[in-house]
Amino acid sequence: MPPPSALETKLSSSLISRDERLIRRRLPDPNASITLSPPSSSSTTTSSSNERLRGASNERLIDFTSNDYLSLSTFPHLRKLFLQKLTDAPDILGSGGSRLLVNGRAHSAFETRLKEFFCGPTSPPSESTGSGSERTSGSGTFGRTATSNTSTTAPAALLFNSGFDANVGFFSCIPQPGDAIVYDEYIHASVHDGIRSSRVEKGLRRGFRHNDLGDLRRVLQELKGYRPHPPYHTGTGERAEGPFASGTSSIFVSVESLYSMDGTFSPLKSISDILEEMFPHGNAYLIVDEAHATGIYGPQGRGRVAELGLEGKVLARLHTFGKALAATGAVIITTELIRDYLLNYARSLIYTTSLSYANIIAADASFDLLMDGTTESLSNHLLNLSYHLVSTLLPHLESKKIPPRILSLPAHLLPSSSQSSHLLTTQQARVKAHPADTPPPSPIIPLLTSLPRPLSSYLLSKGMNARPITWPTVPKGKDRVRVCLHSGNTLEDVDTLVEGCVEWAVDVLRKEEAEENVEAKNRRGKRGANVDSEESPGQGISESVEVERGSRGLGERYVTLLLESKL
Repeated sequence: MPPPSALETKLSSSLISRDERLIRRRLPDPNASITLSPPSSSSTTTSSSNERLRGASNERLIDFTSNDYLSLSTFPHLRKLFLQKLTDAPDILGSGGSRLLVNGRAHSAFETRLKEFFCGPTSPPSESTGSGSERTSGSGTFGRTATSNTSTTAPAALLFNSGFDANVGFFSCIPQPGDAIVYDEYIHASVHDGIRSSRVEKGLRRGFRHNDLGDLRRVLQELKGYRPHPPYHTGTGERAEGPFASGTSSIFVSVESLYSMDGTFSPLKSISDILEEMFPHGNAYLIVDEAHATGIYGPQGRGRVAELGLEGKVLARLHTFGKALAATGAVIITTELIRDYLLNYARSLIYTTSLSYANIIAADASFDLLMDGTTESLSNHLLNLSYHLVSTLLPHLESKKIPPRILSLPAHLLPSSSQSSHLLTTQQARVKAHPADTPPPSPIIPLLTSLPRPLSSYLLSKGMNARPITWPTVPKGKDRVRVCLHSGNTLEDVDTLVEGCVEWAVDVLRKEEAEENVEAKNRRGKRGANVDSEESPGQGISESVEVERGSRGLGERYVTLLLESKL
């Protein structure tokens, strides 16, 4: 057998390094990870209607890891609707090639539907006593005034094979030389890939701290004062304004409405206000990734931008079909001009085979459920589960005095000084007047811990599937088990999760305390020459062994599971 090549040696070395640091990625067991539940619009779902799919091991798992937020992938009505549409459709297999070569009628018709759905009239705004929750645009049309950030052309929709392709396509070609891109530090990897492929120089690619409006303002102020070399001068010899202050170059601000790893919401209204205030020429544009908000928030699931009435303030919105909608693909809602430019320059669109007809039919069926109101009760139940999880877990962590290094919730889920939790209940979020940027419940709950794999393994042993997330997916020191809730979960499922997390955390804490006691006793033993000992030789050792043995308990089992599963 020939020795490994230089390439094989280097690749293997990198993977071994990740193994040693416990950050090597592996595909989960397909028999254990796909364990979804039919959706429930009520918290009193019977066990017979909430049966989990069984894997080859015949072990039932509660799904707390997939992005199937509305549990539509197992919704019988959607399955029936999809199969009927397939039966009626003239074309179902393949797509024939790139959209620029074969523009199928189904694709074109679906784009038209998406444009009308996301850009047409929305529900009227609820009454509010505060200006912060006023809707700024109900029509979704793009208007450009002295203080707006959008183009003069009419709204349009453009399909992409995935949200990743859409972000790469947009950011790689829309920002022009001399423009700047400003992004939240937690923005999706696809945006980073698009930025790296863009013609924007490195010095004009600027990040700001996550959801930090002060830091965003600082970055924007620096760009506003930016002048290229050599600097501009007026005809009188005076130094002219820079390109961003004068409006001759553009700034693109990229955020996610709901962040996938933290479950935090971008303060979209405040960001929009800052852009209008600082750039009166209208050359600062807001780009919003709605991948994790689509189907859950806003009128008929149109997302947070529509929920806040900001359609006319956002240059481009990305909506994906592969999460709450249980389909595949994505759409960018933008202007006709930008759509036309993407068709000509977005390589991730031009040089790939488009979505198959079956994919289009599946997504179209999901939008039927959004438009007929079927998903509203599902999203209400989903967000009530989120509120229940946070409000149930927090008191347990406090009463058991669990240190944050073992298990904690992130700061945005902790109670504020004025109320038990700054999260709104579903009823408050949908009915009561509240500031536009007050966060509603989120189906994404990060369980912060320095031991994400042991916690995940322990939950797996208890029949729950919640995956560990570590660097480089999240920043170093921010390891977690990310919990994703679903409409198919019940209150009982959430209670089981809370019980499992608390039981694990208490066991880890007891183990740490037992080990500290053993170490303290050993230190006292070393000073035995100067201190009278009441123990006979060997007694302390045997007690130490018993303490250490007894302290393992559940901890030993989840470590064993970790080694076996190599999560």
